[in-house]
Amino acid sequence: MAARFFLGFLILLLHSIISCGVYEDQVGLADWHQRYIGKTKHAVFHSHKTGRKRVVVSTEENVIASLDLRTGDIFWRHVLGENDPVNQVDISLGKYVITLSSEGSVLRAWNLPDGQLIWESVLQFSAPSRSLLHVPTKFGLERESVVFVFGGGWLHAISSIDGEKIWKKELYTEGLDIQQVFQQDDSDSLYAVGFLDSLQFVAYHISVKNGEVLEESKKSFASGFYGSMLLVSRDILVALDASRSSIVSIKFSRGSVSFHQTYISDIVPEVAGIVEIVPSKLSGLFTLKTDASLVLFRFNSIGELVVENTFSHPTILSDSISITEGHQVFAVMQHAETKVHIAVRFVNDLTSEALKETIELHPQRGNVQKVFINNYVKTDRSYGFRALLVMEDHSLLLVQQGKIVWSREDGLASVVDSTTSELPVEKDGVSVAKVEHSLFEWLKGHLLKLKETLMLATPDDIAAIQEMRLKSSEKTKMTRDHNGFRKLIIVLTKAGKVFALHTGDGRVVWSLLLRSLRISEGCECPSVLKLSQWQVPHHRAMVESPSVLVLAKCGPDFLQSGVFSIIDSYTGKLRSSQKLPHSLLQVIPLPFTDSTEQRLHLVIDSNFEAHLYPRTPDSIDIFLREISNIYWYAVDYIEGIMKGYSFNGKCKADMEDQYCFNSKELWSIIFPAHSEKLAIIATRKMNEVVHTQAKVIADQDVMYKYISKSLIFVATISPKAAGEIGSVTPEEAWLIAYLIDAVTGRILHRVIHQGAQGPVNAVVSENWVVYHYFNLRAHRYEMSVIEIYDQSRADNKDVLKLVLGKHNLTSPISLYSRPEVVVKSQSYFFTHSVKVMTVTTTAKGITSKQLLIGTIADQVLALDKRYLDPRRTASPTQSEKEEGIIPLTDTLPIIPQSYVTHSLQVEGIRGIVTIPAKLESTTLVFAYGVDLFFTRIAPSRTYDSLTEDFNYALLLITIVALVAAILVTWVLSEKKELRDRWK
Repeated sequence: MAARFFLGFLILLLHSIISCGVYEDQVGLADWHQRYIGKTKHAVFHSHKTGRKRVVVSTEENVIASLDLRTGDIFWRHVLGENDPVNQVDISLGKYVITLSSEGSVLRAWNLPDGQLIWESVLQFSAPSRSLLHVPTKFGLERESVVFVFGGGWLHAISSIDGEKIWKKELYTEGLDIQQVFQQDDSDSLYAVGFLDSLQFVAYHISVKNGEVLEESKKSFASGFYGSMLLVSRDILVALDASRSSIVSIKFSRGSVSFHQTYISDIVPEVAGIVEIVPSKLSGLFTLKTDASLVLFRFNSIGELVVENTFSHPTILSDSISITEGHQVFAVMQHAETKVHIAVRFVNDLTSEALKETIELHPQRGNVQKVFINNYVKTDRSYGFRALLVMEDHSLLLVQQGKIVWSREDGLASVVDSTTSELPVEKDGVSVAKVEHSLFEWLKGHLLKLKETLMLATPDDIAAIQEMRLKSSEKTKMTRDHNGFRKLIIVLTKAGKVFALHTGDGRVVWSLLLRSLRISEGCECPSVLKLSQWQVPHHRAMVESPSVLVLAKCGPDFLQSGVFSIIDSYTGKLRSSQKLPHSLLQVIPLPFTDSTEQRLHLVIDSNFEAHLYPRTPDSIDIFLREISNIYWYAVDYIEGIMKGYSFNGKCKADMEDQYCFNSKELWSIIFPAHSEKLAIIATRKMNEVVHTQAKVIADQDVMYKYISKSLIFVATISPKAAGEIGSVTPEEAWLIAYLIDAVTGRILHRVIHQGAQGPVNAVVSENWVVYHYFNLRAHRYEMSVIEIYDQSRADNKDVLKLVLGKHNLTSPISLYSRPEVVVKSQSYFFTHSVKVMTVTTTAKGITSKQLLIGTIADQVLALDKRYLDPRRTASPTQSEKEEGIIPLTDTLPIIPQSYVTHSLQVEGIRGIVTIPAKLESTTLVFAYGVDLFFTRIAPSRTYDSLTEDFNYALLLITIVALVAAILVTWVLSEKKELRDRWK
């Protein structure tokens, strides 16, 4: 009986072990996913009494989203892609979201409640032009619901019900720039106004019913116009003259156009510098922006310009909204240190304020850059107002009744670079209360887990288990763990803000906006470039904090000065910031550290002179000692030229600067412009660890990997094939792959793929390269692999030489000696288009490699490198099978369980970062785009540890059952032996 019980229990145990998968209560244990939308460009409120209150926004990341006004959560969201930027957004009929994108060529209607695409209309193009969308606000019973779109020189009338084109009218003329499309009081006619060669004002009066031009008015202006015009009232437009010294008011009516020129200095004497008209919608008002202030203008009853108000910088004005018939209001946002004063004023009477509030903003959010307001009716029947603020760090805030209702860190949708930092070392001295609390939680957790194993857990118990796992103290602690899973992911965003994210749950530990660059360093328009580790203390890890380096330029021009900012990795405090006395063309982190463990960096300026940082005597000694082994290269993608450099001494222009060095050109490669265009350049990760140089193959032979950190992969395509896939014939397209040594400029290998077209993605690791492209002949994507081996070490195969010590494994290698290399390559079909590729990295480089592929579906796929082995054959021998070589197939397999992101999507994926953990089996993976995703994977399974979800309760039951079975068996055996002896 006991034996049967034991056998049945053992079968149950074996079945429980081999079952695999991610269960519902395991979601979020080792991964997290965060959804964002990016910096808001347009916002339209929809807060009717019936239905949910929401705001529809479009962003710089080409996202259209509907947000809950109460919480800021995303109702629905669509990412249109980087080649489909959103130009305008509006709401039609109270139920459709109308979006215009791709420079006015694509018009879409989305269902407001759920975001489903209702219809899409692709519009005709004559030539690139300004794109304009006009959605009428009122419709009579006899009118059809129509939206008007101008783009590419054509004016279209589109039905908002089904997207059908009702009529179209070409307004394209050489030099014509249509600036505004509008109706006067929702009449049956439409106006399209603009400039012709910036010298002539043109107005088209068009019938709404059939698109017929009822009247065309033109009038020249001698001084010419500058920039864009703005509609102030139903028949008055304003613009600046070509010199931007006067305001031109343009009054038009049927058949007549008149200009009135007012010099700015006559009405605003203190205005100096560059002026421009702010493109806002203020009924009867318009704003002029100067270097020091915003000036609000109005036309008086006799048509003269008068100054209504002057605001000092930084001040932001919203568009006007209607609250009652004939009453419109707009918001004025003014900064005062960390506070923001909000005033809602009436358009017709600026002295009256419908609302006046002051809110406190976190200084790390920067200034308000845009504001959108919306009104609502309070319980006492008075009007209240809510304001949607777009901040300098790209975050989004909703302010209501003097409080911040919610905020969104949407700057994280525009990550440009990332690095990692270790957490502080856990120090001694843990309180007894903390230990007791942890012990209680541990016992409670295992009790609940035991109930779950015995299938006695209630739904509340299962929810408690999941909550305890998600809030595990081990997962979210701010100290290092022995497995190396807990780290800080430090990311740099397009807004110039640095975030530190905890790998446990993705929360923001600290953030820092580098707005001080504009103030202290005199950078008018700083643009961030790169994030790098500056100091990683090992010997003094208990008392010193690591730091990161943020590199920026004081403008988009490559001649602009650079800025160094050093940030504490634990606290986010700015340790130092300095403006460099030279330009910043390229930054090269060196694999050396000084006595304080600061990493050496070389900054290459526009004169190709190298500047060493940190500027300390210790760093210069290290650099001079290693200068003969330091090389770098530069690439000119436009001209198709690669050049390699070394250093030949200190700068001659400034002999006093001992940290400046001249570059000496060593080699150059010119790719002929008529046949080759640079597509991609890829190199190995500088911190990649290679476990062994030798590779033992099936016949017990040894091949030695050609491992060099100076190996560069270069891919070029034919100039005609630089467009979209299918834009050329296979005979006109080719891809050429190069393996180049960065020290000597020697081309180690070159292969041509006829009929291949980009886009090209590539990854380099150890001695191999994998690259992805499109095969026009097969009409499929392909992935090719190249492996390069060093034949100069072939003598090391002799065991006798190895025993006698006559091998050359430790002999020095010079890249100037021509290497004896052998190359193996293979190509495979691949199902997906690829956005980005990387390779897993581990602490010692022992674990097998996996390719992490960001697919067109915005998911991350893990593909075992064994599938991309160039030695695969259709019928591998027995020894090759034992080696692990997979039989050859023409297509790489896509296994559904290999998706690292499971069913989630990292919308707009732009990069995948792999971080080695202390456990050799495990790699941490961080993917970023519009969304952020983090997880950890084990390419060769967790062979060196037990998983976190290991069922200790079941193990305990098994041990108890085994002990009980042993005791029962022993008792039965003793009884049987006693009976046998009595016989």
